Amino acid sequence: MGEYYNYIKALHLIFVVTWFAGLFYIPRLFVYHIEAQEKPEPDRHILTEQLKLMTKRLWYIITWPSAILCTLFAVWLLILMPGWISQAWMHVKLLFVVLLFAYHFKTHLMFLQLQRDEVRYTSNFMRIWNEGATLVLFAVTFLVILKSAFNWIYGVVGIFVLVILLMLGIRLYKRIRDKNPNA
Repeated sequence: MGEYYNYIKALHLIFVVTWFAGLFYIPRLFVYHIEAQEKPEPDRHILTEQLKLMTKRLWYIITWPSAILCTLFAVWLLILMPGWISQAWMHVKLLFVVLLFAYHFKTHLMFLQLQRDEVRYTSNFMRIWNEGATLVLFAVTFLVILKSAFNWIYGVVGIFVLVILLMLGIRLYKRIRDKNPNA
């Protein structure tokens, strides 16, 4: 079974990429959906219906299948490499995977609310929410690449610096948009 390792790893990585693509794009569609509520009719209706269809297709055709396939190939990799389970970096990585699934499920609830035309969040909140997957991606990537060589203090400081930079970027973009709505 070891001769299949690289193929399984490649498939796992492909579905990681497509899963994250969905997780990165759907909150952006949520932003547009929420902002469409401020448009006059008939624009509001047309935009809302189009965005509901786009999010439905993205969520059910790309994001959910990618999450499931990514997980199946990850489990297969762990079966092929059972020693990883005893390593500390893998425990931390699996914790981040659990956080990613929590993010995914919460995003699913937001998706269902918007499908029912229930707008419970602001577009600014969704811009910040959009960065959740980015934080998990950074953390998991560094864990997998650096493994046991990873210095936890630098990692924690790095995540906080990344969060601060993301928040500053969001605030800067909001100021630019307030001055020029077409930016």
